[in-house]
Amino acid sequence: MPVKPYVSIIVPTKNEAGNIKRLAKGIREVMDGQSYEMIVVDGRSTDGTERAVKSLKGVTLLHDEAGKGSALIRGFAASKGSILIAMDADLSHRPEELKLLIAGIEAGYDMCSGSRYITGGGSDDITPVRWFGSKFFVILVNLLYGSHYTDMSYGYKAFTREAIRRMRLREPGLGIEADMHTRAAKIGLKVIEVPSFEKRRTYGKSNVPAIKAGIETLRTIFGNTRL
Repeated sequence: MPVKPYVSIIVPTKNEAGNIKRLAKGIREVMDGQSYEMIVVDGRSTDGTERAVKSLKGVTLLHDEAGKGSALIRGFAASKGSILIAMDADLSHRPEELKLLIAGIEAGYDMCSGSRYITGGGSDDITPVRWFGSKFFVILVNLLYGSHYTDMSYGYKAFTREAIRRMRLREPGLGIEADMHTRAAKIGLKVIEVPSFEKRRTYGKSNVPAIKAGIETLRTIFGNTRL
């Protein structure tokens, strides 16, 4: 029988041909000696991302065009690891922080979330608009859900398999991080934040329209209060 991987790293992509090979290399170097799998869920890229992924040994390629949330949910469902990690493809998330996320789960937490706003965290890519939006959303969630998050609009996170099952994530689009945090608070998951430093995108353009992301995040935050 094949051995199940210990860690599953799920990476949604949309036109990330210039980044995905470098990301896979960085993950491989950090995870050397550990049992892991990398699952790329592509939104039908047109720049050669799919071809680049197919050239990577041991990387699973799936497809989902509905949005970032749907891609992550698809990847979680297909994964086999005990620890599941959501990671962006644009090289803004540093592979060397994978061990910190894994350690949070190994310490007994259900969800370990990267934060740019605690000691040791930061960002090379935060604009005044993004800073204001992220602060507004996290304050709103903390008020509505009684949580104590410092960063909510950031996609570098680790989970136990049971946590993903219990959260029953439904958000198909850019409100997926809000869906994760609000559902975790609703059901009382043990959550820890660890410092994370967000780098600038290396190649290509962002796939996250700020206004659309804000609307979907707000809709998810208020919608999940009725759960």
